[in-house]
Amino acid sequence: MKPKPDKKHGACAAPLSLKERPLLSPIQAGGLAAVFKVLANDTRLRLLHALVLADELCVSDLAASVGMKPQAVSNQLQRLSDLGILSSRRDGTTIFYHVEDQCVRGMLEQGWCLMEETSKRSSLTERSARCCAE
Repeated sequence: MKPKPDKKHGACAAPLSLKERPLLSPIQAGGLAAVFKVLANDTRLRLLHALVLADELCVSDLAASVGMKPQAVSNQLQRLSDLGILSSRRDGTTIFYHVEDQCVRGMLEQGWCLMEETSKRSSLTERSARCCAE
C-alpha cells in the first residue's frame, strides 16, 4: 500500500511511477519543460538547496548564504513561489521562505546523483582516451 501524500508538508501528490504513466502529451511535456526552465538556474538551485538545508530562511539570511543582494534573491524567490515550489510566512516585518513542494527535494537529490554519475563517466572516458592515445 502506497502512503498518501502529506499535504501539510507538500509531499508529491503523484503516486504513480514513471513506468506506470502514459506517455506525456505535448501539453504535459510543455508544462514539464516550463518547470525545468525555472529550475535550470544555478542561483535558484543554490537557493533551494540552502532552504532544504535550513528548512526555513528569511531573504537576508538566504542572501548571505549564497553571497547575493537581498533584492536579487527576492526576484529569484518570486519565480519559485509563482510555481508553488516555495511558500512563505510573515513574522512581523520578516518573511520566511520554505520549500513547499517536497518533490523538489527528490529532484535535487536525483539531479545531484545524475551530475556525479555523468562526471564519473566523463572522467573514465577521458582517461580511456588518454590511455589509448599513448
